[in-house]
Amino acid sequence: MFTIDAHLDLSMNALEWNRDLRMPVSEINNREKKMTDKPDRGKATVSLPALRAGEIGLIVATQIARYVAPDNPLPGWHSPEQAWAQTQGQLAWYRAMEDAGEMVQITDLNSLEKHLDDWNWGGDKLPIGYILSLEGADSIVDLSYLEKAYSYGLRALGPAHYGSGRYAQGTDATGFMGRKGQDLLKEMERLNIILDATHLCDDSFWEAMDHFNGPVWASHNNCRALVDHNRQFSDEQLKELIARDAVIGGALDAWMMVPGWVRGESTPEGTGCNLEKMIDHLDHICQLAGNADHIGIGSDLDGAFGKEQCPYDLETIADLSNVPDLLQQRGYKEEDIEKVMHGNWLRFLRDVWG
Repeated sequence: MFTIDAHLDLSMNALEWNRDLRMPVSEINNREKKMTDKPDRGKATVSLPALRAGEIGLIVATQIARYVAPDNPLPGWHSPEQAWAQTQGQLAWYRAMEDAGEMVQITDLNSLEKHLDDWNWGGDKLPIGYILSLEGADSIVDLSYLEKAYSYGLRALGPAHYGSGRYAQGTDATGFMGRKGQDLLKEMERLNIILDATHLCDDSFWEAMDHFNGPVWASHNNCRALVDHNRQFSDEQLKELIARDAVIGGALDAWMMVPGWVRGESTPEGTGCNLEKMIDHLDHICQLAGNADHIGIGSDLDGAFGKEQCPYDLETIADLSNVPDLLQQRGYKEEDIEKVMHGNWLRFLRDVWG
């Protein structure tokens, strides 16, 4: 079934992990067998051939570059200008994939519908459609840069990532967006850029909801009621997103899926973390909404983790093709299964771009 994945860090993997994503996952992992610089070496799950094998024909693909102040212990760049330059390198990789016929950028309703029509015809070497998103706004040097980003195709933006950001506060941080963040939201609204609420801390989340009247989604977020951590959304936050006709993408990072995960110690097998756990989170959102109109997939696979920290019944991202059967076993009707796999994201995009 045609599938949409609303969050993949492809360019980060290509440039910072030095992975040639045109290769099969097995070849990527073979090349990393003796590498130890990152904890997920040899445990990749994502490549362009694997996306095609799983009929994942449209993704939301990120740019990501954090600015860190001198007292910020997180990894990142020492100036917003350096962070901007990193995102431009990531953009250059996407452009190179377009030139190679591997990917195609989707920026509006016409390009979306053409891409869907192309995939309906099928084929072994169809380009993967990608919608460009920025995860964390630190690289937006000033608001004039947002329009520059829009001109090269940026269509969604999450103001924060981990920790304290220049425009908002993210996971594990507290505090509000303030005037600078509010001005960013106003400019996003003018340009019709989708607000990705993922990673906003509670204070910044509610401030964003108060100041932004444009389209909102949560590309990769699970439920705090099932895994009690500020990275997940509370029921009150989920209800606010539902009221705004948002779509929330279920994420496949194990520590977000099962409670009690201990980094470096827990294993997917030991915690029973399989694809069913994602469906538990999706089910919870359905219970809050009273329907299946607000759920999708935003896997975040290979988002600085690999097989060691994702469902044990997923070898590569192509295994998302097993999700429809799992949903059917849970009693989902065919119509609702199609909504989860692609329909809800498509409805959202058609509304935003229509």
